Amino acid sequence: MIAELGALALALALALAVMQAVAAGLGAAQRRPVLTGAAEGAAIASAIAVAIAFAALIHLFIVSDFSVSNVAANSHTAKPLLYRVAGAWGSHEGSLVLWCLVMTGFGATLALGRGLPFGLRAWATACQGLLNAMFLAFAVFTSSPFTRLDPAPVQGASLNPLLQDPALAVHPPLLYAGYVGLSVPFSLAVAALIVGRVDPAWARWVRPWSLAAWSFLTVGITLGAFWAYYELGWGGWWFWDPVENASFLPWLAAAALLHSAIVTERRGALAGWTVFLALLAFSFSMLGAFLVRSGVLTSVHAFAVDPERGMLLLAILGVASGAAFALFAWRAPSLQPGGLFAPVSREATLVLNNLFLAAAAATVLLGTLYPLLLEAATGQTISVGPPYFNLTFTPLMAAAALILPAGPLLAWKRGDLMGVLQRLKWAAGLSLLAGVASLALTSLSAAIVAVGVMIGAWLILGTLTELVERTRLFRAPGAEVWRRTKGLPRGAWGMTLAHIGLGVFVLGAVVETGLKTEVPSVLSPGDPPVAFADWRVTLDDVRIVEGPNYLAEQGVFTLSRDNGSGARAVTAERRFWPAGGQTTTEVGLDFRGLDDLYVVLGERRAGPEGQPAWSVRAYHNPWARLIFLGPALMALGGLVSLTDPRLRVAVTRRRRS
Repeated sequence: MIAELGALALALALALAVMQAVAAGLGAAQRRPVLTGAAEGAAIASAIAVAIAFAALIHLFIVSDFSVSNVAANSHTAKPLLYRVAGAWGSHEGSLVLWCLVMTGFGATLALGRGLPFGLRAWATACQGLLNAMFLAFAVFTSSPFTRLDPAPVQGASLNPLLQDPALAVHPPLLYAGYVGLSVPFSLAVAALIVGRVDPAWARWVRPWSLAAWSFLTVGITLGAFWAYYELGWGGWWFWDPVENASFLPWLAAAALLHSAIVTERRGALAGWTVFLALLAFSFSMLGAFLVRSGVLTSVHAFAVDPERGMLLLAILGVASGAAFALFAWRAPSLQPGGLFAPVSREATLVLNNLFLAAAAATVLLGTLYPLLLEAATGQTISVGPPYFNLTFTPLMAAAALILPAGPLLAWKRGDLMGVLQRLKWAAGLSLLAGVASLALTSLSAAIVAVGVMIGAWLILGTLTELVERTRLFRAPGAEVWRRTKGLPRGAWGMTLAHIGLGVFVLGAVVETGLKTEVPSVLSPGDPPVAFADWRVTLDDVRIVEGPNYLAEQGVFTLSRDNGSGARAVTAERRFWPAGGQTTTEVGLDFRGLDDLYVVLGERRAGPEGQPAWSVRAYHNPWARLIFLGPALMALGGLVSLTDPRLRVAVTRRRRS
């Protein structure tokens, strides 16, 4: 009965979403608050219904009800409880219910909000209801996770072993909170186009939704990168996989949207561009949903290989985005251009920031879709990998990073460029010194690393310079500095954390990528140590260990300095999963300050004298900690900014009163 209850709740949620869209649309068109109130109630009820359906699905996984097809295909009685729960969103059907849960939850929160003008709120609620209805209809009619099996198998097929990991258990919910959270700026943009009102008050409403979605996306993408780093055993954290790119595209669009919305809110400028970015960000999210579920891509990240359902998702993308951009094309000429500003101003730097982010997103989109379009048109298969993205994406983001510290120091409307450069001279000098020092400590062949270090240091020091200027540190009495520091709005602290986090990430990415060391070898227990970088690795023992639902060869390694100091034991495993007949790796990680020592145990083979031996790969990944610390600071900055009272939409209503 639980499966039937879940299916009924999902169908009820669909009916309520349709009611939400119709009632809100009629209420907005006829100016009838009674209808919009009914729509808001339907939005809340729809979210509750999807929550019931999702809870039912989780219950089915917890109790291992193999009479349900989705449970039988993605669970097993030997799985730990955490992964039985995570199995609820580990498949196409289950993850789609999670998508609908997040979307209806955001829609209910939007309906509960106050402060927006009547028409804008009503049309946004209607648009959100239509989006909910389309995805719920897709779930109910083509992808229900509650389909019964008759006869029911005695045991399930289990979840993909690669997904049985703590980071992957929480990665999809956080990623979807970002992906789907961008539906609210999309709905607000459509509503603004219908009403014909894109003003600073509207931008103030868009910013907190965009900021929340961007922060969740940052955490979700970082968790996915960290999982790939320690689970897949290839020594890297980002490979420009098409599905990785599918999550990165909305992140780039949301980052541009955040900066553009600031200009619209403060100066009333870039209104049309801000609306365009709000539409584009969620369109990229829907494109990502299509890519991972249609079968057009083969990836460890993909949820399904089903062209028929993929075409339905493509149709949803076409209808939703096509209608929204058609409305934008119709309304764009009537949007007010907003305030004028000089070529040297804070607005100008934010425009440049947006241009670089948009161009970077375009290069990622082209590199992701071009192989698919070429294969569809000619049958020719090609791959677009890191070399393309390093040549196109990296210079654009480097240019954006160079102008970023100057923006907050410039005045609105007209700025003093020479004054800003004067204030940034110490940051520029120290950054140049950091680049020269890194070059001296490595070699001339690592010049690109030196440039990256210089850019990362510039981002951090330039951001700190802006903080020093605002608090008058070193120039005013301590009491005044403390008063200014306490008086800084949380939005300013959030911006500072986010920009410093970007600099920290750049430092980690360029140093780890440019200076990492990899040494492959074949070792037997007791063999002499193998040197890599300034370290050495010894294979001490290989033993068989038994996990909850797997068997593993576990290698015990000793990692130490070349002189033998700082020795530590590290284990790495090669796991076999009987339920699915698959083999996975669990790398050995030894955290040494900012660096990682990374060991992978490979296949067994015969040694030189016939004794058992194993292929072993050892890596020294310098400053790898910063790769994951940087995005954590960025997301923290976004969350701190969300607590700023200035971002609470009720402020707009009070000021208007």
